[in-house]
Amino acid sequence: MPELIDLAEAVTRHADDRAGEEVEAYVSRGRETSIRVFEGEVEQLSSADSAGIGVRVVRDGKQGFAWVGALDEAAAREALTEARDNVSHATFDEHAGLARPDGVRAAALDLWREELAGFPTQSKVALALELERQVRAGDSRIRQVVSSDYADAIGESAIATSTGISESTRRTTCYLFVYAIAGDSDDTQTGFGYSVGRSADDLDVGKASADAVDRATRLLGAKKPHSSRLTVVLDQRVTATLLGIIASTLSGEEVSKGRSLFADRLGEEVGNGQLTLVDDPTDSSAFGATPVDGEGLATRRNELISGGKLMGYLYDTHAGRVARTNSTGSAVRGGYRTTPGVGARAISLLPGELTQSEIISAVGDGLLVQSVSGVHSGVNPVSGDFSVGAEGLMIRNGALAEPVREMTIASTIQRMLLHVRHVGSDLDWLPGSSAGLTLAIDDVSLGGE
Repeated sequence: MPELIDLAEAVTRHADDRAGEEVEAYVSRGRETSIRVFEGEVEQLSSADSAGIGVRVVRDGKQGFAWVGALDEAAAREALTEARDNVSHATFDEHAGLARPDGVRAAALDLWREELAGFPTQSKVALALELERQVRAGDSRIRQVVSSDYADAIGESAIATSTGISESTRRTTCYLFVYAIAGDSDDTQTGFGYSVGRSADDLDVGKASADAVDRATRLLGAKKPHSSRLTVVLDQRVTATLLGIIASTLSGEEVSKGRSLFADRLGEEVGNGQLTLVDDPTDSSAFGATPVDGEGLATRRNELISGGKLMGYLYDTHAGRVARTNSTGSAVRGGYRTTPGVGARAISLLPGELTQSEIISAVGDGLLVQSVSGVHSGVNPVSGDFSVGAEGLMIRNGALAEPVREMTIASTIQRMLLHVRHVGSDLDWLPGSSAGLTLAIDDVSLGGE
C-alpha cells in the first residue's frame, strides 16, 4: 500500500497554512465479487473493481468535500480544487475540523488473507453450488433453494491529514449465504443460513446449510399463539439486531441532538448487572474489525455499559467537539465517496456461562424468538418503545414446543435491558457490526390471539 499513502500525503502537502487550511485525503481501492446460483446453474456473477480518493478541506469553520474515481496525482489535484471551491458554499460550523493524533497507537490486526485475492472464480462458484446441494439434500421437506450465494471483498485504504495523521489498512472478508423454502401439505416456511470468514478456508458449508434447513423446517405448522406476558429467549441473530439498535442510540451525535433514549444518563443503571456492552474494533474476530477509524485515529475498545451502568457514548472528532470531549476512534465512512460519521463497528455483550439449551431449560416456560420483522418502524430510538413482528417456538417445561408466528413482542428497550435474566455463552460474529448471543428477557408482552 505504499503508493496509496504516498498519494494521500502528497495531497495534504498542498494545505495552505497561511489561510489556516486543513486538508484530509482518503484513498481506497478494492474488488468485490458476488455469485448466485439457482438450480445448479450460475444465475448471477459480478466482479467489480473500485478505486478513488476523497478530499476534505476545512477553513474558517467551513468544510468542503469532493471525490474522484481515479488514483493519480492529476485526479487528486482536481478533487482538492473542487473541495476548496465547495468550502465557499458551506455553512459555518464552529466545531468543524479534522482529527489530530491523540497518542493512541493502532492495534496490529491480521485482517488480510493473500490467498483470497488469488482464489479462483470457479472455486467460488463451486462453494455456492455445494451449499445449494447440501440444503436440498438436508431434508425432504425443502421445496426450493431460493438463492445460494458466495461473496467476497478485498480492500485497501490510506488516510493522511495536514494535522499529522498518516495511516493505512487492508482487509479481506467473504461469506456464504443460502435462503430456502420448506413445506408440507399444509404450510411453507423460510429459513436462511450463512458462514463468514476472511478467506474461503474459513467458510463452513455444512454449518450454513444445516442452519438454513433447521430454521426453515422447524417452524412448519406454526400457529398464532395466545396473548400473554412471558419470558422471551432471543436467538443470536435477534440479539444482534437489538444490539445494533442500541448502538445507534449510543452515538454521541444522536445524544447531543436529544435523539437518544440514553441522553443525559451517564453513570445511571440502565440494565441488569449481568450486562456489559462493548464496541471493540480491535477484536480481529469481528467482521467489522479495523485498526484505524474513518478519520485515521486508532480504534480502541470502548466499554459503553459496564455491569448495567452507562459508561459512555461513541464519538468521532466532530461529535466529540460538540460534546466537549475527545473522539473514541469511532468514525465510520462508506468509502472515498463519503465523509465520516459516528458509528459502531464491533458491538457485543460480554458472554455469560450458559448455552442456548441450558437457558431454555432454566427459563422453563416462555418463547424462543427465531426472527423479527418491522424493526425500523416498530422501534423508537428516542422513547425506547419496542414492538416488532416475530416468529419462533414456545418453550414449555424447559424444552422447545410448538412453532408460532403472526405475533408481536412488545416492551421498551429500557425495560428489556433491566429485565435480562440470562446472557448466553454462544457469542457469534455476524456479517455487519454486531455479534449475537442468546439473551433471555423477562416480562415481555406477546400479542397473538
